[in-house]
Amino acid sequence: MTQQTKSTNDTTNDNAIEGEGSYSGTKQYNEATRKFIEQGKVEQAAKDAAPHDQKEAQQMREAEKLGKQHSKGEDPAPPSGETPESSAGS
Repeated sequence: MTQQTKSTNDTTNDNAIEGEGSYSGTKQYNEATRKFIEQGKVEQAAKDAAPHDQKEAQQMREAEKLGKQHSKGEDPAPPSGETPESSAGS
């Protein structure tokens, strides 16, 4: 029993449960995203993600359509406060 109690109480910040939201995960994601943008990798990533031919483009449209069937709809207010139309020119 002593060993079980010790392992249960022996927690560090590295393996602590954060609850429903992971603050450390969010911080890591935001930092990686910021670095990705600052390094100018967005344009190349967009080009790499684009379909390479008509068949692949059709497959992507079908996958998007299938995914949207499970969706509750578009988010009426994206987190940044911008609408998809206003950010299209960015």
